[in-house]
Amino acid sequence: MHGEGIISPDMHAISSAKPENARHQPDPAAAPGHRARVTTLILVATGLILWSSPPTALVAGILFALLIGHPFAHWNHHVTKWLLQICVVLLGFGMNLPAVLRLGLNGSLFAAMTIGATLVLGWWVGRRLALDRKTTTLISVGTAICGGSAIAAVSTVIGASEAEIAVSIGTIFLLNAVALYVFPVAGHLLHLSQAQFGLWAGVAIHDISSVVGAGMSYGPDALQTATAVKLSRTLWIVPLTLAIAFGLGRRARAGASAEGLHRAKKFKIAVPWFIGFFLLASLLRSYVPAVSDWSPELSGIARRGMILVLFLIGTSLSLPALRVVGWRTMVAGLVLWLFISVASLLAICGLHLAS
Repeated sequence: MHGEGIISPDMHAISSAKPENARHQPDPAAAPGHRARVTTLILVATGLILWSSPPTALVAGILFALLIGHPFAHWNHHVTKWLLQICVVLLGFGMNLPAVLRLGLNGSLFAAMTIGATLVLGWWVGRRLALDRKTTTLISVGTAICGGSAIAAVSTVIGASEAEIAVSIGTIFLLNAVALYVFPVAGHLLHLSQAQFGLWAGVAIHDISSVVGAGMSYGPDALQTATAVKLSRTLWIVPLTLAIAFGLGRRARAGASAEGLHRAKKFKIAVPWFIGFFLLASLLRSYVPAVSDWSPELSGIARRGMILVLFLIGTSLSLPALRVVGWRTMVAGLVLWLFISVASLLAICGLHLAS
């Protein structure tokens, strides 16, 4: 997810013209209530970084948002996005490059099959539930590839509205929160190995933040496998976005739609460049002894940083964001998530993909 959190429509249109008596009104940032929230935010975040687990951090963030309120909500998305990417790069310093590349290459066919099957099922489920085409597309790509990041990339191509984006990411957010708790428990009940669980989490959990959180909860080898698999899967954003733009352009030409043709030509692909820095960090760790000596410390910083990321993701939840997620949208997201979770688990265990 570009930062893994709720993207809600902008509710704060600010006029450039201020009323005459505005100068006499107190500054909200200086109000005692605001200062108390800031202090509480710092204390809670510090405590979580030092002593918490990933699932606890996410729930703490949700409760903080609903009970206290984020004092810097308008900055949260950008801070979370950059912090997440920095933590992922730092995780690269703890990973062996040959192993990372092997996981990515060996899983490419499996990724293509699961992504294709999820997109087809999403189209069918969307029609059955009478969902609009754009929301169906966003939920499908979010489930198939990497949650909010894929939704953000594809939404620019299909011209999705802010409401459609908010509904889709809200659905993905809720399922991500559930996965962070359910997957480690299910993995232990099914006696999955570290490699099996890492592959399963990397395929079936939506966002990289929850994938890393689940991997951290299961074990170090699971974390390495899950991160490598999810990052290699994230790269599918590029060909999928190009394919959607190409199909949109063909339909526009066939239907003489100038608007659709213009949108197909004037889109931007959100290339996940931080994956390249992750690979560079892994390269340095694998072949530069001085860097390798520091890898445990850097990996430890990354894991503590991910605790903060999950807390901030939790604080991005809002009641308006929950209200826009209707039951049809949630059913569609749940069906797709259960499909990719069960199908990938059966394939991993039945075909011994992680052995």
